[in-house]
Amino acid sequence: MSPRQRPLSLSERSRLDPFVVATGDASPRDQRDLMERPFFSLAKAKRTSPIHYEAGDIRVEVFAVPEHGMATIWDADILIWAASQIVEAANLGFQTSRFLRFTPYQLLTAIGRQTGSRDYRLLKGALARLQSTVIRTTIRNGEHWRRQQFSWINEWGECTTRDGRVEGMEFVLPDWLYRGVIDRSLVLAIDPAYFRLTGGIERWLYRVARKHAGRQPAGWTFEIAHLHAKSGSQARVSDFAIDIRRIVARQPLPGYRLALERTGRQERLHIRPINLSTGPVDGVVDAIGTSGANGIGISGVAGSGLRARKSQLTLWPETAIPSLNLESNNESNFLLERGDGGKPPRCRRSARS
Repeated sequence: MSPRQRPLSLSERSRLDPFVVATGDASPRDQRDLMERPFFSLAKAKRTSPIHYEAGDIRVEVFAVPEHGMATIWDADILIWAASQIVEAANLGFQTSRFLRFTPYQLLTAIGRQTGSRDYRLLKGALARLQSTVIRTTIRNGEHWRRQQFSWINEWGECTTRDGRVEGMEFVLPDWLYRGVIDRSLVLAIDPAYFRLTGGIERWLYRVARKHAGRQPAGWTFEIAHLHAKSGSQARVSDFAIDIRRIVARQPLPGYRLALERTGRQERLHIRPINLSTGPVDGVVDAIGTSGANGIGISGVAGSGLRARKSQLTLWPETAIPSLNLESNNESNFLLERGDGGKPPRCRRSARS
């Protein structure tokens, strides 16, 4: 069947109302499940080997294709941006959707990237990795479901002018992730300085710190071997431990102080909150709205983009659009004590078949 003959129903974007992101600010938010378990490659070099993680009844499997490699923790900035926009819009009473429409400039500046032609190319590479990476997990299973399989982005597209300039982009998030964002108990505010962290392990470690230590005065302690298992890192435990020691020496995590503790031959990392600048997660969202690696740039943070729609908005043509985290997860922080322990012109689309 030729592309012209392919029915539109194959595209989720033909069945979902778009959530149009316009100018404005949105505080960065992260999804709890993504913060503490190994869903992304921590290396900028292409990774094709899978991740397998299991703790109790929690299982995470991540698979990459050789052409693109696995989605990286820098690629995950796109998902953090999307979650931030959805939460902020819902807080303001706007309707949201898994189908986001935006300009590349909005996304790149919000996550602290440059906006040159190279950065747009890197953005498209990140979107390709997010779409081609496949996740299987038992997290948030329904009563009659053992596990779910999805990709971080179901499909995406870019809209260009006749001279090839990108005017807008759009993508569709998987239902698993969208539901994990509109459930405000599953979302945490993060420090904007997160986007300035340059190392994969330190980025991952900040998300672990924010999820587990939160604002608990006593913080949280992890056995290094357990951290290694939770990270999905391909490095040996000994090399991973060296990386952790270097991070402790530099103290790069915004809002947290790190310290190493030893008991015999066992090494542990103690994470303690200090001078947190992140605000508490605000009001609960009642409705879910409409259901309807190489890094992708350099670091540094700027303002975000936001607004959703009450009535239908479009980016084409131009439109003027005048807490405390005291929860700990069910897993232990030690291996031996685990709890187990308007339609856009000329859109080029990348849809999953």
